[in-house]
Amino acid sequence: MQLAAFVSMNPGRHFAAYRNYWLDRVRGRDEQAAAHERFYDEYNAVLDMDALYYLETVRLVFQEHALARGTWWVAGEPVRPGDIRDTAVLTVEGAEDDITGAGQTHAALGLCTGVREADKQRLTVEGAGHYGIFSGARWRGSIYPAVREFVRAHDRITTRGQLLP
Repeated sequence: MQLAAFVSMNPGRHFAAYRNYWLDRVRGRDEQAAAHERFYDEYNAVLDMDALYYLETVRLVFQEHALARGTWWVAGEPVRPGDIRDTAVLTVEGAEDDITGAGQTHAALGLCTGVREADKQRLTVEGAGHYGIFSGARWRGSIYPAVREFVRAHDRITTRGQLLP
């Protein structure tokens, strides 16, 4: 059901991808077909997520807005982003995200009231959808390098410029 929900948000795109995959196979374009297989092997990995965890996350984050309202509890303790103090926070959004609305992820920075403004950063990636901020060319080409540099810039424990393990 999770996969069906994801696919149903862009059915035309997925239909075209499978049509092109079939045509690539028929025409002997093995490299293009293999790229399709690699993408969908990863995309379909959403099924590896426990259904109860997925549904609970949808309920808490998107339906009840529990984090923003201060009503999220884990193991009997309230989740309080304002208590975060000794770390930096980077939020990443895809400008074309079809799951998380514009500004929803960046709003987490406002909840982290204990973090210095100098230790907060937001990154909005043009052309990236929800899946694209976690995988693929935009992840490799712009998001991962930005995350890596953010970690390096805010790492308080370094040795000769190298991050400790």
